[in-house]
Amino acid sequence: MTTKLSLASKRAQLGRSTLLYRMSQHTWHYIFITPMLVLFGMFTLWPMAGSIYYAFFNWDGMGPPTKFVGMGNFRELVIDPYYWNAFKNNYIFAFSQVVIQYPLALIMAMVLNNALLKGRNVYRLFIFLPVITTTAVIGLVFTLLLHPVGGAFNSFLKMAGTGPVNFLGNPNLALATAIAIAIWKNIGVTIIYWLAALQTVPAELYEAAKIDGATWTKALIHITVPIIAPIGSVILLLTFIGSLHPFDLIKTLTNGGPMYATDVVDTYVYRYAFSPESNIPRYGFASAAGFLFGVTVMLITLLQAPFLRKVGKYR
Repeated sequence: MTTKLSLASKRAQLGRSTLLYRMSQHTWHYIFITPMLVLFGMFTLWPMAGSIYYAFFNWDGMGPPTKFVGMGNFRELVIDPYYWNAFKNNYIFAFSQVVIQYPLALIMAMVLNNALLKGRNVYRLFIFLPVITTTAVIGLVFTLLLHPVGGAFNSFLKMAGTGPVNFLGNPNLALATAIAIAIWKNIGVTIIYWLAALQTVPAELYEAAKIDGATWTKALIHITVPIIAPIGSVILLLTFIGSLHPFDLIKTLTNGGPMYATDVVDTYVYRYAFSPESNIPRYGFASAAGFLFGVTVMLITLLQAPFLRKVGKYR
């Protein structure tokens, strides 16, 4: 027994010494990433920890939180239909981005990756321009363009004889309109990801397939898809996570209306924590709403992990 313990302790000491040695080989690397880690801890980890702490208090933001309510905020959230409406809209928004933007970006990337396409760099530039434009500005511009009275888009529809359409004021159209605008703005990023993935496929494989008489469809199925599948799984995750917080677009487009048809968790939290409509801010309740939503996002992300590993082995 003593021999086994001594062997285990020696192995542990050897592992620690090996780890310390390997870390010492990258001293400058750790020094360079230290500022980023400090900022990440100050502006990400610390606010997250504070939000979780405040979720258990009835706190209005004045002074330290003292009124502990335990799970009271969470119980109130569970029975609040407006929260679940925002929760549902948030995931409709996110999954719509994945279902529409993800494959559409792949198709467009395949077109733009074609060497025979003239002016493809110009097309890439114009597609990517909305990405670098501030989302709040895009929201304000589309509010003017889609206005039912005097908006450019409705003026065109009126000239065509179809009459004005209240895209942002109709509860049945507002969320779909916001989704379409978000896809237009963000698809450039997903296209860049797909272009990077497509350019990892060796051109020699396509040439060999062409010599063997393989059609474009067969080359796509048997060459392109197996090679880009691992990267595609990462793009899927990035697209999904990136579409979970459409606050700036929704806030400037509809402010969660009409009749809460476009309300998402971000606007719900803002309404209780910062909106001047609330007489007394409820930071504790808003923190609980954000924390509950964050837990569901984390669970969905963890559930995707086995799928990502399986796709990674597919190659």
